[in-house]
This record gives sequence, structure tokens and C-alpha cells, in this order.
Amino acid sequence: MEKSFYQSLFEKNEKWIEKRLTDDPDFFKRMARGQSPQLLWIGCADSRVPANEIIGTEPGEVFVHRNIANLVVHTDMNMLSVLDYAVNVLKVKHVVVCGHYGCGGVQAAMGNKSYGVIDNWIRHIKDVYRFHKDELDQIHQEDQKFNRFVELNVVEQVFDLAKTSIVQNAWKNDQKLSIHGWVYSLSDGKIIDLNVNFNNNSELHKVYQLKN
Repeated sequence: MEKSFYQSLFEKNEKWIEKRLTDDPDFFKRMARGQSPQLLWIGCADSRVPANEIIGTEPGEVFVHRNIANLVVHTDMNMLSVLDYAVNVLKVKHVVVCGHYGCGGVQAAMGNKSYGVIDNWIRHIKDVYRFHKDELDQIHQEDQKFNRFVELNVVEQVFDLAKTSIVQNAWKNDQKLSIHGWVYSLSDGKIIDLNVNFNNNSELHKVYQLKN
């Protein structure tokens, strides 16, 4: 009888455990003692974009939150809870928003087709298009426009991340915290730094700078 994909996962897990213990007999004991990651990764839920593998890190080194099109939405309690725990409990030093070329969520936001409930989520990406309409409408090659839209979506999410009260309070308390925007290329595995980085709120409009 042919093994199902589901059943094969348990066998793969056993092989993974065996390899880990061969390489490092204390691996699971160390993992059980706790975590101290320096990085929070906010990425897309796309199965082709596994955070740890892309940047070559081990379990325990990266705290991860993923959703469709790597959005930072101020009413998303899931994202905010992860961010709060990462910044205020784990004391991460870096937060990265990482998008990827070929993102289905961004592609859907470029069109007018209705997909159901997800339309409400994708609307946040459509807002990004509205903010950058002049630039995007000047790009006539659809693939180039798509790629630039992916990049601009990351840029806006980094700005939205900087505006959160969680990040603002960390900076106000002189906590060392840097936030960054990256894009991952599915075609060659490379990460592109979009050079949108914040270490404090000085680059934000004054209306977003929270004070006591």
C-alpha cells in the first residue's frame, strides 16, 4: 500500500530527530531550556519562503510571524501579540519584513477579481497601490510592475511597523531595535535589502511620533 503524504511526515520527523541527535546530542535539551532569538521575521505565508532556511539559521535563532503578503495591520491582534512578545519579552534586536517576488496576495491586489473573505485582507495591499499609483502606472511591463508593487508593499509595511506603539515605546525607552525591509527572489534564492531601515522614529512624520 502506498504511503500517504500525511503518514510520511512522521517518518521524516524521526529521521530529522536522528540527524539532530547525531550532530548534537544535547540539541533538544538546549531547545527545551528556552529561546533567545535576536530577530523577528514578518514574512509571507507562502510555502516557498521558509524563514530559517533562507537565512541559514537554526531553531531558536529567529522568531517568526507569517501571513498572506507579509502585512503589518494595526488591527491584527495576532501580529501585534507576536510583535509585543518579540520586542518586550524576547528583546529582539531586529525586525525584518520580508516579501517575495511572485507573491499571490500582491498579484491578486493588482486585479479586480473577488476571492471571498480574503478580499478584506487584500484591500490593505490595494491601499499601497493607491499610495504609489503615479509610479506604478508609469510601468507598462506587467512583470516589472508586479515586482515593484511587491517592493513597495514591503516598504509600506516597514513604515507601518515603525508606527506601532510597541516599536515607538521601545525606541522611547532607548531599547536597541532596528527594523528592515527585504524581498526574497524565488528564482535564485537571494535576499534583496530594500534599504528601508529604521533605528528610531526621526524619519517618521511628526504625527506618528508618540510621546508621553
